[in-house]
Amino acid sequence: MPRDYKAEYAKFHSSTASKRDRASRNKVRRAAEREGRVSKGDGKDIDHRNGNPRDNRRSNLRVTSRSSNRSKR
Repeated sequence: MPRDYKAEYAKFHSSTASKRDRASRNKVRRAAEREGRVSKGDGKDIDHRNGNPRDNRRSNLRVTSRSSNRSKR
């Protein structure tokens, strides 16, 4: 059965909480790019150690490879 992307977006991705989480992740990524910690297309992710994307304390953030960050959950 193929994925129904429209229904998936309506159910999850468009919720207020998901939008805030996504905005917070993007904000941290942009800040790390300005600091020179990551660059576009480098295959790195900004990892939130405690899994909370809104907890942007510097002690909670680290730069990891995309594969290790996305496989830990």
